[in-house]
Amino acid sequence: MINGGNVWFVDGQHGWLMVIGILHLLILWVLAILGSFALWKWFFGDTAVSRPAPDKTPLQILQERYARGDLDREAYEETKRDLAG
Repeated sequence: MINGGNVWFVDGQHGWLMVIGILHLLILWVLAILGSFALWKWFFGDTAVSRPAPDKTPLQILQERYARGDLDREAYEETKRDLAG
């Protein structure tokens, strides 16, 4: 037996074990951060989907709502007048 039975630390080889340990710790941190982002997306989802597209005018959004049947004709005309000023 060399060095009291410890064959891992012969001739300064423990430096490589330290490098392996640091890499292992770095990989664990990266996985923890990526996992946190994945959980955040899973719980809260993509909020940009619920927002209207920025290139649509209020009148276009109103017309889409009327076409979907969200508004009756009277509410559509009243809101259209309000938007016109």
